[in-house]
Amino acid sequence: MAAPRFDDGAILKYLGLDSSYTPSPVQDPIGFLNKNLTYLPPHLAGQFSQITTPKQRTSVPRIRNRRTMYTTMSPKELSFLAARNTWPHLWEGRERRGIEEALDEKKWAEEGFMPGQKKHVNKIGKLLGEYEEEREAERVRELRRERVSAVPAPDPEDDFVPEEDSESEDEDEDDVAGRMNSLAIHSPAPPPPPEPEETDADRQALFERIIRERFIYGLLDGIDYDKVDWDESLDSDEDREAEERWFDEE
Repeated sequence: MAAPRFDDGAILKYLGLDSSYTPSPVQDPIGFLNKNLTYLPPHLAGQFSQITTPKQRTSVPRIRNRRTMYTTMSPKELSFLAARNTWPHLWEGRERRGIEEALDEKKWAEEGFMPGQKKHVNKIGKLLGEYEEEREAERVRELRRERVSAVPAPDPEDDFVPEEDSESEDEDEDDVAGRMNSLAIHSPAPPPPPEPEETDADRQALFERIIRERFIYGLLDGIDYDKVDWDESLDSDEDREAEERWFDEE
């Protein structure tokens, strides 16, 4: 089935604009959205998903505000457990991976597989749980290997260390002795106190913040941005008042 065509004519007609209007919805869709998104209904605004990316649409303040509002509503797909499973390469925690998935497999085996065969089901549930935990751990390892392989090799010149000036070898012995005496007189400062060790709670809070920020800036793969970017219910009261004033003027 062919993808729906971007109908700029219908958009311009709804706004009462002619085909020569600039910024053009086709040639400069982000500029057009910046000026006119306030006045477009979702079924027309949503067409811009065909010709723009979530990252590009981040430069539209109203869309960015809608995404920010959405993150305050505790959406399930941005929760810690869901986000960690969807984007494991962004998580730097230390716990064993796949534990929740393993528990789900075990629960299915115990409740929905071979009813009445509890002895055998317990063994199968444990085995399926172990398999699922190992599959999830392998998936995370593979994602991290891909991430490492995508990093360019270091430039050999980065390790170049310039040779010392030969004149430095001819320093006056008195100057060297003077510096040594100065070091002996002035005792070194005590070392700074050790940095507090980062806890799992700290890592989780940082991860959740990274997920929220990457969502707002259109940098997360595998998530439905359309349901947020074109949702008028996420607008602030000021945005709605501006839209109402435009319709009154019409």
